Amino acid sequence: MKKMPRFAVVLSGCGRADGSEIHESVSALLAIDKAGCTYQCFAPDVKQAAVINHLTSEKQDESRNVLTESARIARGEIKDLRAFNVKDFECIIFPGGLGAVTNWCDFAEKGVACTVESSVSSVLNEAYDNGVVIGAMCIAPVIVAKVLGKHGITVTIGNDKTVAGKITQTGAKHQDTAATDACTDEENLIVTTPAYMLATSVKDVFAGAEAMVKEMIRLAQ
Repeated sequence: MKKMPRFAVVLSGCGRADGSEIHESVSALLAIDKAGCTYQCFAPDVKQAAVINHLTSEKQDESRNVLTESARIARGEIKDLRAFNVKDFECIIFPGGLGAVTNWCDFAEKGVACTVESSVSSVLNEAYDNGVVIGAMCIAPVIVAKVLGKHGITVTIGNDKTVAGKITQTGAKHQDTAATDACTDEENLIVTTPAYMLATSVKDVFAGAEAMVKEMIRLAQ
């Protein structure tokens, strides 16, 4: 029997407007669990870029921590991303949500000229260099492209031409993909899915997450 891969899941806070998209994060965790694999959640221990009232979409005058907020999704079972050990995992997933482009990097403000948070860029490079299968959902593939685009990787964010154009500026390629499917870059061991960049329901988000996880397991084995 083939050994089932171990997954790391990197979060960027709690809530689509200022952290990790909760449906996407839980869908990824559920897909991993359903497949019979284990996971460990991580998040960078940094200040959140902004705090958004998810009822009104208004910015709040308060400060929060990305690791502390991410612990809400992980039920407290989470580690500082700087504690990530590449030898402990065969797969790593980055769910979407605006925290991906505000807390992991400042892509939302600066586009491809963005700066990626040091622990995030370090883990992405380390995972790539050691053959760990990388997964990303929704808008998160733009961070993967920013860090690893120099390798000519292929990712998807669905079919948004504006964002896809920015991805190609990093040296990466973009492949249009349906919400319930996954884009697989066999050579570079990267699997991405559009999630709420295209999805209109949580069942479609989960279908895409499950397709992504199944492909990641196949590549890891």
